Amino acid sequence: MTTIQNPAVASGEAGPEGARRLRRLAFGPPEDPRWARPALWALLVAAAVLYGWGLSKAGYANSYYSAAVRSGTQSWKAFFFGSLDSGSFITVDKPPMALWVMGLFARVMGFGTWSLLLPQLLEGVATVAVLYTTVRRAFGPAAAVLAAAVLTLTPITVAINRDNNPDTLLMLLLVSAAWACQRAAEGGRVRFLLLAAFLVGCGFNTKMLQAFLVVPAFGLAYLVAGRAGALRRVAHLAGAGAVLAAASLWWTLVVDAVPAGRRPFVGGSGDGTMWDLIVGYNGLGRVFGADSERAGGRAGAGAAFGGEPGAGRLFDDLSGGQISWLIPLAVLACAAGLVLLRGRPRTDPERAALLLWGGWLAVHFVVFSFARGLFHPYYSTALAPAIAALVGGGGVLLFRAHRRSAAWAWALPAGIAVTGAWALVLLGRTPSWHPWLRWTVAAAAVLAVAGLVAGRASRRAGLRAIVAGLVFALAAGLAGPAAFAVSAASSRTNGANPLAGPVREGRGGIPVGGPIGRGAPGGAPPGRGPEGFTRPRGGMFPGGPGGPGGPGGGVSAGMTGYLERNQGTALWLVAVPSALEASSIILRTGRPVIAMGGFTGRDPAMTVARLRRYVEEGKLRYVLVGGGGVLPDLGSAEVTAWVVKTGAPVDPGEYGGPPGSGTPGVRLYRLGSS
Repeated sequence: MTTIQNPAVASGEAGPEGARRLRRLAFGPPEDPRWARPALWALLVAAAVLYGWGLSKAGYANSYYSAAVRSGTQSWKAFFFGSLDSGSFITVDKPPMALWVMGLFARVMGFGTWSLLLPQLLEGVATVAVLYTTVRRAFGPAAAVLAAAVLTLTPITVAINRDNNPDTLLMLLLVSAAWACQRAAEGGRVRFLLLAAFLVGCGFNTKMLQAFLVVPAFGLAYLVAGRAGALRRVAHLAGAGAVLAAASLWWTLVVDAVPAGRRPFVGGSGDGTMWDLIVGYNGLGRVFGADSERAGGRAGAGAAFGGEPGAGRLFDDLSGGQISWLIPLAVLACAAGLVLLRGRPRTDPERAALLLWGGWLAVHFVVFSFARGLFHPYYSTALAPAIAALVGGGGVLLFRAHRRSAAWAWALPAGIAVTGAWALVLLGRTPSWHPWLRWTVAAAAVLAVAGLVAGRASRRAGLRAIVAGLVFALAAGLAGPAAFAVSAASSRTNGANPLAGPVREGRGGIPVGGPIGRGAPGGAPPGRGPEGFTRPRGGMFPGGPGGPGGPGGGVSAGMTGYLERNQGTALWLVAVPSALEASSIILRTGRPVIAMGGFTGRDPAMTVARLRRYVEEGKLRYVLVGGGGVLPDLGSAEVTAWVVKTGAPVDPGEYGGPPGSGTPGVRLYRLGSS
């Protein structure tokens, strides 16, 4: 292939050093085609638009994390521990690194929608750029552009990058770690391997054990393809393991070293420690369902949200349209590429990259497909970088084989045909949603295959036919994901379970992307899509710009105002059953609120002794009993009984309701002598 040089370099212009750097930044290094770097810039702009369009209407997105961010802006203790409330009664059920990023933005910009979501936008765009750089080093600029385009248009990635869940930061850290691991394998420099381990450790402090799913792939790629000798490679991996342990566990060790009475209860744990959270609710419990009593009360609780465990989970009605469009092509490209490169030297960078990204995809696919614990479809965004890299790099390898080998001429057309057929299946699940699209994709796939076949059969029309075939192949492979991605960008994201594309009623009557608890997210009715399709709006918890409270939280504006007027010198405004109620009040008032049962209402964080002590010390005056939380009727029976026995019920007439009225099963109690 003829390389067209950067025009500034080709003309022989030297210019000042600063000007040369700017030209390199704009047009790329001289060995790259002239179109490659501008194509990257166009993709980065497209990513910024998809991730940022209409974000000002997103409110507080996932209000659970947003409440913790707001609390962190009011208390450095809450900031460090990742506490839900500024009084630091309980933490969120994740490590705080993603909260730290949003919290620093909020301290500079002020707390609000953009301080919550601008970091996500920047992290998402940066991930595309880092993936481009990583794929380019192994497979060249054409593969890098294709990989960046696939990642940019992956539907679930667009949806999650418009939200404030920790997955966006996790993906940036892990893709950056992949870049560092690839550099380590290419040059045999251990410092890059140690950097990769450090970045994965940061990922652990973003979303715990999910970050470690890339470790087998990184270890395999370096062990097989690293330039150092065998013993040195093993030693380097041992050193990287030590760095990984230190980078991962430093925060855990600090938290658990603080006496229990001086730190918040660790949300999601069974005993208030980080170690329990690591191996339980956020660890083995996610895989085996062993900790399902806090995830949903039964083994396999994730099925209600992410489909039944099994090899078909990522292809089913819930997750298929979010991530699976190009999985068949990625698997074919990886397998074929490894066969094509089997005669290369051990340290071949293309084969090393296939091992790295193929291992990434395989481990994530197996764990996410068969996990029996809590699983949301948006977790599958972790597969997107590997799919993109394999489609980009493996696609280039298949194209080379198609041009050079009659024995391999079938592979690329077969991959395009399978991709087009699977897109037809996915689009056929929502036949009333842009019905023209599936037939456009089908036609593009047929024309792509025809063009590639004709290009080999006819020398006269060969190049033109192949170019046309490649253009149609891009349309067949990316039109469906792009439509879903645009759909995500043009609608308000459901903060707790972000999804892209048309959303249908899911299993068990739970709308795909809909609420986990009672009522619609944000206490508002879901938006209606075409012919009965439902797109829930807002976050999981009440707390959008229109104000929290109302259905689902059990805390009205009148009750919140009453609590503010009567808080006095108490540290906490009120204690409520779960984060469902607490988050909405924190976001409305900015005052600390105790979520006695944590995220689901099941955490054993509050005891009668602890509650009695808070009341005696004047730190708490009001407790809300009932309300349900994410899961109904899960509060501590002992705590509830003590509150009912010793507290004085507040008549709803005191906070604006008719005397004797109120939400059934929900009652506000005043505790203490005052």
